[in-house]
Amino acid sequence: MREKVIELILKEKIVAIVRGAEPEQCRAVAQALYAGGIRLMEITYNQKAPETWQATADAIGALAKEYEGRMFVGAGTVTSPELVEMTARAGGAFIISPDTDVDVIKKTRELGLVSMPGAMTPSKIKTAHNAGADFVKLFPVGNLGAGYLKAVKAPLSHIRMMAVGGVNEENAAQFLKAGAVGLGVGGNLAKKEWIEAGEFEKLTAAAKALVEAVRNAE
Repeated sequence: MREKVIELILKEKIVAIVRGAEPEQCRAVAQALYAGGIRLMEITYNQKAPETWQATADAIGALAKEYEGRMFVGAGTVTSPELVEMTARAGGAFIISPDTDVDVIKKTRELGLVSMPGAMTPSKIKTAHNAGADFVKLFPVGNLGAGYLKAVKAPLSHIRMMAVGGVNEENAAQFLKAGAVGLGVGGNLAKKEWIEAGEFEKLTAAAKALVEAVRNAE
């Protein structure tokens, strides 16, 4: 499955980040995003509430099973090897972290999942890559812009980088043209207020706009 996930990321280029949604809301979110063309979805663990982690893993597993062969579902804000194991047991396809934790990367690869740790500096990007990361999530890239990504990518052209943090349909093409192989999009796509209000049609519309922007950038 690892290679299929990697191939899909390189093809589709968008990972939707679902943060702060209750596990019971995730199914409706997935339906809305899928209808808008999203084929990779990250559900984040709430680091402030460890008691919710199993429910999050269960939601990841349920969606992975429901969308098997159509969409890959993975975990975000994974900060320990234990959370990697929880995600793997549930059936998640990939692991995304806000930081570079070598133990998390190694456990992810050991369990056969796709590794996408976060990094910002060249040193951390290289550390993540050397530890076995499949992609390095340049985060939070929106604060520095596409120019920073392009500058970092120049000497580290062999490392596949994802642009995450502040990415939307208006700047998506800039990050891709600067060298990102993909994008992670959260608050500008799966907005918490839309989810809480049950306005899932807005998620679908935002997804369609983002997918169109990415296609036009190619």
